[in-house]
Amino acid sequence: MITYSSGNHAQGVAYAARALGVKAVIVMPNNAPAIKREATAALGAEIIVVGPGSAERQAKAEEVAAQYGYVIVPPYNDERIIAGQGTMGLEILEDLPEVECVLVPVGGGGMISGVATAVKLSDPKIKVIGVEPALASDAQASLRAGRIIQVPAEKASRTIADGLRTQSVGVINFEHIRRYVDDIVAVSEEEIREAMRRLALDEETIAEPSGAVAVAAFLFHARELPQVKISAAIISGSNVDRQMLQAIQSEAGAIRT
Repeated sequence: MITYSSGNHAQGVAYAARALGVKAVIVMPNNAPAIKREATAALGAEIIVVGPGSAERQAKAEEVAAQYGYVIVPPYNDERIIAGQGTMGLEILEDLPEVECVLVPVGGGGMISGVATAVKLSDPKIKVIGVEPALASDAQASLRAGRIIQVPAEKASRTIADGLRTQSVGVINFEHIRRYVDDIVAVSEEEIREAMRRLALDEETIAEPSGAVAVAAFLFHARELPQVKISAAIISGSNVDRQMLQAIQSEAGAIRT
């Protein structure tokens, strides 16, 4: 099997391939964090490195799959991936049935597609808000334009949130977003860093930049969010280089909420 991912989906596919006893090939961007490349390789996957653009790694995966007959496991634009991601929404409802708003990180759109669908079909009154970096705010632009908007790779690749550097959401994902997502909020790089700092105060909630964006929205964009009493923010990953985390923790100054 083959996939294209900056790290988290890559590790999932590599783990599944090892469990099934099949080969895994992962196309990763050259700016993926070393911690994610090393973790993926440690699971036995073969890694192909390409440029930073999400379109580039998808094209390479499709080329290699056609050449060798590999099965592609898409990172987000796939109904089965969306269904799997939706289990997070069901878990939130099970653990916090009184929740009124769910904040979800947005990259290619797999997670928010699944979570929003699960939540809205269970209780349409619950608000679902996507959150993405301002440097890669293609999903926000797409939702507001009513069509898929793509951002340049050189812009998206500048965000610290490496797992959300996609240039556009998937076609299947966009239909779910249009139907089930109430709004999408964009957060700044400093807001992401400050959210990471605050989350790191508890060892159990240490988050990588991509995993901290939903909390950043909760902390710094209250005026853009539904006025509710109970919200849930998904922390979607903790694959952060310790040196990066230490550098962020040592930065002076904090954003006022």
